[in-house]
Amino acid sequence: MPIKFGTDGWRAITADEFTFFHVRQVAQAVADYLLETTSNRQVVIGYDHRFLAEHFASAAAEVLAGNGFTVLFPPQALPTPVTAYAIKTYGAAGALMFTASHNPPEYNGVKFIPAYAGPATPDITGAIEKRLGESPAVRRKELAAARQEGLVRSLDPRETYFDHLLSLVDGSSIRQAGLKVVVDPLYGAGIGYLETLLASLGCEVKVLHNWRDPLFGGKLPDPSAAVLEELAARVKEEGAHLGLALDGDADRFGVVDADGSYLTANQVLFLVLAHLVEGKGLRGPVARTVATTHLLDRLAGAYGLRVEETPVGFKYIGQALLHKGCILGGEESGGLSIRGHIPEKDGILAALLVAEARARYGRPLKEVMSELMERYGPLFSERLDLPVTPSAKERVLKELTSFEPEELGGHPVAGRSTVDGLKVVLADGSWALLRPSGTEPLFRLYVEASSKEKLRRLQEEIREAFKI
Repeated sequence: MPIKFGTDGWRAITADEFTFFHVRQVAQAVADYLLETTSNRQVVIGYDHRFLAEHFASAAAEVLAGNGFTVLFPPQALPTPVTAYAIKTYGAAGALMFTASHNPPEYNGVKFIPAYAGPATPDITGAIEKRLGESPAVRRKELAAARQEGLVRSLDPRETYFDHLLSLVDGSSIRQAGLKVVVDPLYGAGIGYLETLLASLGCEVKVLHNWRDPLFGGKLPDPSAAVLEELAARVKEEGAHLGLALDGDADRFGVVDADGSYLTANQVLFLVLAHLVEGKGLRGPVARTVATTHLLDRLAGAYGLRVEETPVGFKYIGQALLHKGCILGGEESGGLSIRGHIPEKDGILAALLVAEARARYGRPLKEVMSELMERYGPLFSERLDLPVTPSAKERVLKELTSFEPEELGGHPVAGRSTVDGLKVVLADGSWALLRPSGTEPLFRLYVEASSKEKLRRLQEEIREAFKI
């Protein structure tokens, strides 16, 4: 089966498709790509806490060293955003990051991060896939020999990364707020990062699940409401102001308010944008994916800021951050970055910004969210994953191209977008997006409306229209 780089790298089940043989093939294809496109011969390698992660990373290091690259290799797991930031710190040509992010524990993965320190664009991953399809001859240098020759060197970008993040937030306001925070890195590569930063800013910090467990406690390493029930209970038990969580490689965030309620990524993005604009005085475009809340559009509109809508995938948000001066880039699946940072999603930075916003507002985030909704108008959003058979998938894809209703949910259709799947925007500001998953046999249905009743009605009408 050919190796394909999906939304964010190649992921597969360990010992089935994700094997040492295939990892070496990927490393060779990346080496060939870099040999042809840059004279820079330095590459960073990072890895998370998954089973055999450091061994897969070592196998890739041997291949890169065998191709004449100097490999900067960490002595322990690195979060994805820290690995990306290390590219800038050390002036590397790019990085290989071994992670399957928030996928189930049986998965492993690897992605190439180019020199600009953000997700690789389709033209780059396509070039690597092309070389993989040619079954490259793998060149290796044994790890011990590579270390002896200085081709594999240790790196520790942690302190430089810490200094950079602290330059992006107002540490004094966090210190003055005396926040009590419970942190849950979900057994992942983010252990030791967020809790250390918050403690350095005077927060009282309690930590859950801060040891390596490749099985992630029997759950997904995904900071969703279902997974963070223990964090929510602990926040209430401790009387904390916030619960802050990271996914398995710390590029996504999860937020729990003081009463134990979970804030969705869409809500957090809205709160953070309000904080950046109204609290920090930032001005500039805002980037969001086609599936992300239009609350961002309402706030941006009130301040005369442009909104850049991209296809799903942080690689597109990253390009908007890089080239369009966006002050915030975000996606409903829990990715966020800001101007002045790398164009890669960063759960650690996101959590710090939430703490800074909580310190500035001085009250529970749910109260702030209610006030913002009153000011800009309420919107409720939800995503449904709808499994389909291969034949049904083909049918729905065909029907999407000709689906042009005059109204939905009792409201006239005001716009139609095909930037990624089909998105129908209604005159009252509600919208629905139906798009196929790039990796699973299902469609994702995203709906946002001014009430939960309208949201359910739109969901039902779309499902009925396409019989899914």
